Amino acid sequence: MSDEPESLLDAISHRDAEEAADLLEQETGAEAARVLCELNPLVAQRVLAEMEDDSRAAVIASASPDQAKQWLDNREHPEDSVGWLMEPPPAAFRPEATVADTIEALRHLAKTAFITYGYVVDEGGKLLGLLVMRDLLLASPQTRLEEVMLRDPFSLDPDLELTEAMRLVVHRHYPVYPVCDGTGRLLGQVRGQSLFEARAIEISAQAGQMVGVEEGERLSTPLWRSLRSRHPWLQLNLLTCFVAASVVGAFQETLDRIVVLAAFLPVLAGQSGNTGSQALAVALRGMTLGDLGAGGERKLVVKEGLLGLLNGLLTGLSAGIGMWLYAHFQGQPDALTLGLVVWLAMAASCVVSGLAGALIPLALQRFGADPATASGIFLTTATDVISIGAFLGLAAWMVS
Repeated sequence: MSDEPESLLDAISHRDAEEAADLLEQETGAEAARVLCELNPLVAQRVLAEMEDDSRAAVIASASPDQAKQWLDNREHPEDSVGWLMEPPPAAFRPEATVADTIEALRHLAKTAFITYGYVVDEGGKLLGLLVMRDLLLASPQTRLEEVMLRDPFSLDPDLELTEAMRLVVHRHYPVYPVCDGTGRLLGQVRGQSLFEARAIEISAQAGQMVGVEEGERLSTPLWRSLRSRHPWLQLNLLTCFVAASVVGAFQETLDRIVVLAAFLPVLAGQSGNTGSQALAVALRGMTLGDLGAGGERKLVVKEGLLGLLNGLLTGLSAGIGMWLYAHFQGQPDALTLGLVVWLAMAASCVVSGLAGALIPLALQRFGADPATASGIFLTTATDVISIGAFLGLAAWMVS
C-alpha cells in the first residue's frame, strides 16, 4: 500500500501504461480509481487497458457510477480517439428547468465536480444547448433554460481521431467541448487541456516511432521491456543494411579499380539521408496538423521531389568539386569525370530521397499503419541503396 497518494500519482505519471498498470494493481481499487481520475483521460484509458481483468473490474467498481460508466463507454471507441478522452458531463438539465432551480443544483454539484458549462438535454439525452454561467447569473430566476441557453453548440464526434479533433478546435480555444454521437445525444465532454496534452503525448512519441521505439516507452521503462520492444526493429534494420551492403558488393570490382570512390560513399549516403529526413518531417507534420487535404498528397510529393532535385544539384556541385580536387591530388586520371559522377549521383539520390521521405508515411497510412512507425528505418534503406547504387553504377559506366 502507498503511504503517500501524491507520490503514487507522480510515479504513475512517469511510467508507461504497462508499468503503471502493474503499480496500480498493488493498490486497492478505490486508491487506483482515485489516481486514474487525476490522470489525463487518454492515459487513464491506456492504463486500464493494460490491467488484468480482475483488477480492472475492481477499479471500475470502486469509481463513482458516472465515472465507471464513462470508462466503460469510452472503451467502445477506437484507441487514440476523442472517445478515449471523454469525461462524464457533470451538469445536465432539462430545457423547462428554471434558472433559479438550475443555480441551486449547480451549488451542490460544484462541491464534488469542476463545472465549466451546463448542458441542456431532452428526455432522450440529445444536446439542445449550452449554459454559460454568466448568462445564468444575469437572467431572471424564473426564466426557463431554453430561453438562455446557447443553441446548436459546437461538439466533437467520439470516433474522431485526435489529429482531426485538434485541427477542428485549434482556433476555437474553448475550455470544454461536448461530445455527441451521430444523433446528437450527449455522451460526455472533453476538456481542451486534456485534448492538447494527449496530442502532445502523441507528437513526443513520433521521433521514437520513426526508429522503432514504441509509443509508450518512458525513461522509467524496465531494461528488458525496452529490449523486447526495440530489438525486432534493429534486426529489421540489420536486414536492410545487408541490402545496402549487397549493392556495394555488386560493384566491388569498380571499387577495387577506383579506390577513391570509397571515400565518398558516406558523403552520398549522409546527404541523401538528410534530404529524406527533411521530407519525412514535413510529411509527418502535415499529417499531424491536417494539412493534407484534397490534392495535398500529390502537392507534397511533387514539392519534395523538386526540392530534392534542386538541393541535389547544388550540394552535388560542391561535392563534385570536392571529388575532383581529391581525385586530382590522388593522381587519378579521370578526376573530372569522377567529379561529374558525384554531381549526377547526388542529384539523383536526393530526388529519390525526397520522394521516399514523402511517400513512405503516406504508404504506411494507406495500409492502415501509423505513418511514424519505423519510417526512419525504411527511409534509411531507400536512401542508402539508391545513393550508393547510383554513385557506383555511374562510376562503372562513365569511368574507363
